[in-house]
Amino acid sequence: MTYRIVIALILSSLVTFSLQNSLSAESRTLPIEPIEIGTMPQFVFDGYIVDNYYALKYKQQSMERIFHAPKKHGMNPLISGEGGYVNVRRDSQTGRFQMWYQTHAPKLDEQGKFIGANYAIAYAESKDGLNWNRPRLGLLNWNGTKDNNIVWKGITDKRASGPCLLDVPEGERKGYRYLMSYHTGGAGKGMNGIRVVGSHDGIHWDKSSDSLLAELHSDTLNSIVYDPISRQYVMYCRAKHIYRTFKGSILDTGASRRVARMTGPSIWEEWATEPQNILVPDELDNSNQFKFFYGMPVRYHAGIFWGALWPFKMNTDIVTELAFSRDGVQFERLASRPQLIALGKEDSWDDGMVFGNHWIEVGDEWWFYYAAFDGPHGDSTDRKSGIGLATTKKERLISLRGPRDGGVIITRKINWGGEKLVLNANASQGEIKVRVSDAKRRVLDGFDYDDCVPFHSDNVRHEIHWKKQSIGSLKGQIIRLEFLLLNADLFTFRAD
Repeated sequence: MTYRIVIALILSSLVTFSLQNSLSAESRTLPIEPIEIGTMPQFVFDGYIVDNYYALKYKQQSMERIFHAPKKHGMNPLISGEGGYVNVRRDSQTGRFQMWYQTHAPKLDEQGKFIGANYAIAYAESKDGLNWNRPRLGLLNWNGTKDNNIVWKGITDKRASGPCLLDVPEGERKGYRYLMSYHTGGAGKGMNGIRVVGSHDGIHWDKSSDSLLAELHSDTLNSIVYDPISRQYVMYCRAKHIYRTFKGSILDTGASRRVARMTGPSIWEEWATEPQNILVPDELDNSNQFKFFYGMPVRYHAGIFWGALWPFKMNTDIVTELAFSRDGVQFERLASRPQLIALGKEDSWDDGMVFGNHWIEVGDEWWFYYAAFDGPHGDSTDRKSGIGLATTKKERLISLRGPRDGGVIITRKINWGGEKLVLNANASQGEIKVRVSDAKRRVLDGFDYDDCVPFHSDNVRHEIHWKKQSIGSLKGQIIRLEFLLLNADLFTFRAD
């Protein structure tokens, strides 16, 4: 093989690699049409699957994006007196709920002055997700006794904070049913940072599996998710090693409470990448004095990275807001900045700081467990913590709402492959009808609005019917779906 041929092959490979990366990036932010949707729910609020929407009386009315905040449960707080950075899983076979949360104990000097805190990970379980038992496990010494529910104190039994239960491909689990990342300090150089450990029951954690991911002093919940598109792990953390490296004034140290992102190929080996900041408070945050971000737990669901962002007002309130992204890098937030989990009323158990996390699915609902404090961030001695719950119907955080005289949502071109069209929608005060058109918006025979059986109720899985046609007959065709909403909310649609 000649020198010129080798160079040509290298250049060809580089061009191919560049094109593949470009197509991959484009397909995550602006999809390549026709879109293969499979049976995955298609959220309509972020403009990915939707090509256009508008009100029929466009001068007087408009289509709107509506945020639907989860409602706090009447039994809150479910756990009183402790709790932080909470994670909950539900056993798919037994229905048992399991909870892991950060707990802490103050460290005092000889004069009784607060000088810091010790951190560990505690465990609780429940049959119904509401009434929780904190079993006395007798595993680890905490505050001078083993009569506690502590399950993990880190690789050297000195510190474990920021627990994050991981969902990873089966082939990456090394036989463990449970995987958890956490942050440790005081373990020595080469040991401190973000680590991962495995367990067969969620109670007994195997030290022999404990592996360092990043030697990073990111003392928050460092959320790790598996990205099935790029086939890599993504961690959302703080880049404190960059912005807390100097002693002295803010001029040299910088602000470290931002959301950074880093990636790695495995959870069992140290990552070689460096974190990069991706979310910095903007002018809307600054206008409300929320000039810092304390962290952001993230979950990947239905093609979207869902972030529970923690805006922080120095040195008082912490709230939880929703952020979302198609690629895990460029996150969006709603213009009104509604709170995903709101602070409680004054003098309530959760009126100071609220640390929301992602949901678990219970029937037709999403349950959001959260940790909260009754005092501000700066009051580290008198404030008390607890764990609560907020719920909403599944996949119902943001809708597109049609006005009273009607609005239309038109999808991009879809390669249809289902027998049924199923909506998650609320038309209990109005109506939804659907028509089907081709790629150029020519209505298909038997699939116009007048042919559609109107939907007038509230359902997370309503099947749309037409009087004489079945959408299953359109398998393999390139279509657009056109939704007519009169005083109604559409959350998702899917092929089934």
